[in-house]
Amino acid sequence: MSTNDVVEQVRDRYAAAARAAMGTGRRTLDVLDDLDGGGSGCCGGDACGDVFGSALYDGEQADQVPQEAVTASLGCGNPTAVADLNPGERVLDLGSGGGLDVLLSARRVGPTGFAYGVDMTDEMLELARANAARAGATNVEFLKGRIEQLPLPDGAVDVVISNCVINLSVDKPKVLAEMFRVLTPGGRVGVSDVVAEDHLSVADREERGSHVGCVAGALSRQEYVDGLTAAGFTGIDVVFTHEVAPQMHGAIVRAVKPA
Repeated sequence: MSTNDVVEQVRDRYAAAARAAMGTGRRTLDVLDDLDGGGSGCCGGDACGDVFGSALYDGEQADQVPQEAVTASLGCGNPTAVADLNPGERVLDLGSGGGLDVLLSARRVGPTGFAYGVDMTDEMLELARANAARAGATNVEFLKGRIEQLPLPDGAVDVVISNCVINLSVDKPKVLAEMFRVLTPGGRVGVSDVVAEDHLSVADREERGSHVGCVAGALSRQEYVDGLTAAGFTGIDVVFTHEVAPQMHGAIVRAVKPA
């Protein structure tokens, strides 16, 4: 497929999931499972619910936001658990989906802070804004845009988070460069993503799952380190947390923009 085809396939898939989730109240992960024909799309296996979605958040966190935001989770980790957010900070979530990580971030940074979410899918933005209204969150904003061209000015945020979205991009160097651009000097990255072991070729990754299922498009650990270095980041750390497909892992990616 062309890069435009991949982008539209991703957009269509998650738009359909958001529409179904809003209409039925079901977990978005289960909706995608149905769309993919039963268990093959989200992670290339039958245990997607254990390695993706709301199971990766503890009960205390889930109780802090509307249930609709929790059931909409499609991530492969929990970036808010490692981003070390502080009161007053400005946070940006790349590919914010149903808004779970934005709402959790907004609670952590408090009324003097702010949390932005960027998503390219109208249906996901509608779902996220509805969840923010249910939560009574006033220090959040959901913006339409591509993560390769973020709708924020230079140095707009202190922290960039993301949950299993960068692997879906067709231009990852541009995403990493945009992350660097919108961060204030001294700002940091705390991202959850699917990351391949270094020995896996692109063809190996394609055998383990689809691009829209967050597998085929994943970077390897070394590719992530090299890409963040090229973008200007320092203090780079990529730590595997759990396996989502053979030799492919949910991972926490950390980096810092030099002060």
